[in-house]
Amino acid sequence: MATILVVDDELGIRALLSEILTDEGHTVELAEDAAQARHIRESLRPDLVLLDIWMPDVDGVTLLKEWSAGGQLSMPVIMMSGHGTIDTAVEATKYGASAFLEKPITLQKLLRAVEQALVKPAQRLAAGLSGGRLDPLQGQSPNPSGPTGPAGLPGLLAAPGLPEGPRAEQSFDLDRPLREARDAFEKSYFEFHLAKEGGSMTRVAEKTGLERTHLYRKLKQLGVDLSRNKRGGG
Repeated sequence: MATILVVDDELGIRALLSEILTDEGHTVELAEDAAQARHIRESLRPDLVLLDIWMPDVDGVTLLKEWSAGGQLSMPVIMMSGHGTIDTAVEATKYGASAFLEKPITLQKLLRAVEQALVKPAQRLAAGLSGGRLDPLQGQSPNPSGPTGPAGLPGLLAAPGLPEGPRAEQSFDLDRPLREARDAFEKSYFEFHLAKEGGSMTRVAEKTGLERTHLYRKLKQLGVDLSRNKRGGG
């Protein structure tokens, strides 16, 4: 997982992004202005920066230019703005920004941008060491089938606590009261998605269509063991 610096003068935005990214297993540092961002960037050397454009002291593009000119742009930077224009996005990209997110930022766009920003530098390094080539459009793995599970099946992700990864097949004892049968099914259903998503409550909430608060309450009611599927930091 990565150390991510979130720079935004709005407390609500900082708190929301911190919650989402922490739930994904990342370590999150917060800054409300350019001065704090400079200090954290220098002392912690984050793997990724989410940088708001409109801030009261020094705007995000100016800070990006400063890092670029000073040879301090050693990490990918994703720009954020609720009032951005195409010209602003182009300018930010010109000075080294890896992506531009328009507020309000959706969960899917945030996670996709973060994933791509973190994967590309790692793949460039790996390609440089091995002499390989990267996909210039996506920076994706050369394996189009995606990750393989312990049985070698494309797309099957191994999950902590489950010897064969998440499994959709499950048998139920139907010779019982309806409520008990329903609870048994729901417990297996949520355990399957928790295993599949590596314990990420954010992704499980998204996949199952439940609010996080409702999801937590439901899992507690069903007696689902969250610690078994919870990955480190997430």
